Amino acid sequence: MNFLENKIKELSEYLPPMTKRMDFEDFWEETIQIAKSVDLRPEFMEYDYPCDQVKVYSISYNGFDDTRIYGWYIIPVFLKKEKYPCLINYHGYTGSRGVPADFMAWAMMGLAVITIDCRGQGGVTGNKATYSSGITDNVTNKGILDKYEYYYRHVYMDSLKAIDFAEVCPEVDKDRIIINGGSQGGALGMAVSCLDHRHKIAMVDVPSNSNIERRVEGCHGAFTGVKDYLTRYPEHLNKAYETLSYFDTMNMADKITCKIFASVALKDDVCPAVCYFASYNRITAPKQIEVYPFNGHDGANHVQFEKKLRYLRESGILL
Repeated sequence: MNFLENKIKELSEYLPPMTKRMDFEDFWEETIQIAKSVDLRPEFMEYDYPCDQVKVYSISYNGFDDTRIYGWYIIPVFLKKEKYPCLINYHGYTGSRGVPADFMAWAMMGLAVITIDCRGQGGVTGNKATYSSGITDNVTNKGILDKYEYYYRHVYMDSLKAIDFAEVCPEVDKDRIIINGGSQGGALGMAVSCLDHRHKIAMVDVPSNSNIERRVEGCHGAFTGVKDYLTRYPEHLNKAYETLSYFDTMNMADKITCKIFASVALKDDVCPAVCYFASYNRITAPKQIEVYPFNGHDGANHVQFEKKLRYLRESGILL
């Protein structure tokens, strides 16, 4: 075996003990029911985009609470079809819905695209949730002492409700929905795939929110924020870890039923490959992973992007 084969074999055997609590399933069932009870109130505002091949809308909908989640909805009207497969995009940490030009390659493939903000990060979406614990400069510790308040409870549900939004779009083929995201967006793609089964494929690159305790202890990426909180309040270690356990994708990955196309990079110190394998190794659905030996958190960027284009072309989802 060569270096890469040996490393993949080693990673494929990594199964740290799950940290899920006894009420894990009940917690998520209750959370999903609350999310379903919130009126979506979808809104579309046509955007004057300088390209006749697509129609672009600025969109918004109610997330887990009455926070309005903003995004873009792009339709490849040049194909003149009644229905299109739809790619839902989740962005990385501190990012945003982006600009329509970021998604033209997907549109050229014949995909409608929905791309959304995470609340309270780098986009135009605010946050009406309240938190009784945490340090405000890093979302990974907002509400850290209460699983019902924790930041990612809201964001996981905001992301799930993006599928609800796709289903009310008359141009979207509800049987051909795809999830896409990198880093934090990869985490959201994993979480949505664990908690919802309406989409057919999830493409997740250098995903976050897996093996979270190891992320905290290694001071990796955004979860350094939790380390900072526990440096100040070490007495809250056990409670913080309990909260995080509900949002760790390794504790729910066995629920995935869609196809997973993933990637990791071995020089990634933000979302280390080994952390994601704690989730990937528990997926029983059809799955495929690309491992880049010398890339960091860039995740091989355009190389992986083209592989995703080919993966979708070969998946049969593009009619």
